[in-house]
Amino acid sequence: MTLSQNHPMIDGRTQDSALIQALTGREPSHHPVWFMRQAGRSLPEYLKLREGVSMLDSCLDPAMASEITLQPVRRHKVDAGIFFSDIVIPLRLAGIGVDIVPGVGPVLDTPIRTAEQVAALPELTDEALEPIRQAVALTVAELGSTPLIGFAGAPFTVAAYMVEGKPSRDHLGPRTMMHAEPEVWDALMQWAADASGKFLRAQVEAGASAAQLFDSWAGSLSLPDYQKFAAPYSARSLDFVRDLGVPLIHFGTGTGELLTAMRDVNVDTVGVDYRIPLGTAIERLGQGVSVQGNIDPALLSAPWEVLEAHVREVVASGKAARGHVVNLGHGVPPTTDPTVLTRVVELIHSL
Repeated sequence: MTLSQNHPMIDGRTQDSALIQALTGREPSHHPVWFMRQAGRSLPEYLKLREGVSMLDSCLDPAMASEITLQPVRRHKVDAGIFFSDIVIPLRLAGIGVDIVPGVGPVLDTPIRTAEQVAALPELTDEALEPIRQAVALTVAELGSTPLIGFAGAPFTVAAYMVEGKPSRDHLGPRTMMHAEPEVWDALMQWAADASGKFLRAQVEAGASAAQLFDSWAGSLSLPDYQKFAAPYSARSLDFVRDLGVPLIHFGTGTGELLTAMRDVNVDTVGVDYRIPLGTAIERLGQGVSVQGNIDPALLSAPWEVLEAHVREVVASGKAARGHVVNLGHGVPPTTDPTVLTRVVELIHSL
């Protein structure tokens, strides 16, 4: 399968953009930058648009999801849009009872903890993904030469939510299941990998120029456990889009010790969080992949001279990599002053 002739990566709109060049190890005209969670909570225009609409409903309204994706691109002049959605959207579209509870996060009606429950999980159908395709198509039509990045939760993070039924600090439930009931874990992870893979594919086919797999909770695993119980399923998710030829990004938090294993699921770029110096990450990863990161989000509220020095240091460190996309080491905090993000983009583009 190949992308359609009017896909932005085929018709000439995005394949030579700074973002795509950096992701694939070519030499961009300027340092590309975008921010995880750039769409949403930190923007007054987002809060106004979302008034009275639940998080998952806003993700599944194509016009609203598109507008939210576009807002930070208009405001900050970043080098990419990141599709506004949530990692549990594939669960909701498959018919699993899940909601985003304000101040808590994703909460399932019923945690998935037994072989019977896993066997009874509904399949995510192609038809159910139609609102996602519509939202991406609307967004890409507005973005022009700015690429859209598709995204999905990595299977370990999705499965961790499913087993715990809600956010967790130590992810004891899923970590216990993988050792105590490896067959149940394998079946759950295959389901999660396929759901995330289908979700990603719908976005790329509809016009996304790159795809990022987010593994928010992978940092709770040791390297051997990650390699055995998580990485093969992340590779399985990405297998859904490899034939489409767009660059693939793999990011996790607390994953300094897992970076080479995350690279080895066969991606173009590895995201680096703020807990490890970018130079150290580049030494570990080598020259076969590009890197993305890793401005510390905490510094967005620091005095400008402190933030500026940190941004300059990150950009300088990134020069050692095959390619470097400037980003945060995690998402934009909700308390961030949007004018600071705009100023950071201007600084990075000026270097």
